Amino acid sequence: MNTEARIDKWLWAARIFKTRSIAADACKNGRVMVNNVLVKPSRTVKEGDVVSVRKPPVTYSFKILKTIEQRVGAKLLSDIYENVTTPDQYDLLEMNRISGFVDRARGTGRPTKKDRRAMDAFTAPVFEGFSDFDFDEGWDEEE
Repeated sequence: MNTEARIDKWLWAARIFKTRSIAADACKNGRVMVNNVLVKPSRTVKEGDVVSVRKPPVTYSFKILKTIEQRVGAKLLSDIYENVTTPDQYDLLEMNRISGFVDRARGTGRPTKKDRRAMDAFTAPVFEGFSDFDFDEGWDEEE
C-alpha cells in the first residue's frame, strides 16, 4: 500500500476534480493548499493531511484518510477522505445562490438576455413615480 501520493493525482482520484490536468492547473494557480501551505502539483501528501481547495466562492477542506493514485467509484469516497469544510463556507455558497448574481468567468462572452434583465432590475431607478417625467425639457435657467 502506498503511504504517499502526488496531490494532483490524489485530487483526481478522489473525484475533487474531473481531470488530472485541471487538478494540476488548480495547484499551479494557487487554489490548493495542504496544511495551510500553497502547493505545486508534484507535492506528495500522506494520511492525516488536510487539503483545502478553493472553488470560488467556497473553500472546501478534506482530511485525507487514504492516499490513492487510481480513481475510485463515488461510493468508496467515504474511505478516501473526510469532508471537514466549515459550515460558514456552505452558508456563503447558499447566500451566493440566493443572491442570483454569479461572477462571470473572464472570457465567457457577453451577458445573456437573462443576465441583462437581472442587471436592469438591480439598477432600476428608485423614482418609479417620475418615470414619465422628462427632466431635460421645460427647465430653462435663463428665465
